[in-house]
Amino acid sequence: MFTKVPPVYLIIGSTAVALFMGIMALIVRTKAAKKPVTAKRIILPPLFMSTGALMFVFEEFRVAPLQIAEALIIGALFSIILIKTTAFEKKEDGIYVKRSKAFLFILLGLLIIRLVGKLLLSNTIDVGELGGMFWILAFGMIVPWRIGMLAKFNQMNTAEQ
Repeated sequence: MFTKVPPVYLIIGSTAVALFMGIMALIVRTKAAKKPVTAKRIILPPLFMSTGALMFVFEEFRVAPLQIAEALIIGALFSIILIKTTAFEKKEDGIYVKRSKAFLFILLGLLIIRLVGKLLLSNTIDVGELGGMFWILAFGMIVPWRIGMLAKFNQMNTAEQ
């Protein structure tokens, strides 16, 4: 199915989707900052994202073990930035994520790095494989970040009681 579509259209389409998802992440994050954080709200996004692993059922998206390791390492490195810049604050009715001006720049920076990486790598790596690698990178970034968030949240929640 994916081999019948010219790669340039797949790159343009996936880039447009990535930009849309980046904007949606920013909107969701801004709205979420207005509500108290719960452990459930921290844990659910990686669980929802994990359904994306179903893409690997299709041969076009399968990635070599070395590329899996590379994507996971880069994702883990990016997650350090998110872990360091995510902070919580206590208010009367709960624990909230502190608004951070850095988050917008970090999100945009990661999005730009991803887009440039995709454009550069699309000449040497198959588009489907590249999509799989970027999903692994994103998953390798969000899981440690959310684990770090959960640890910080539990620490604040325990200190509160």
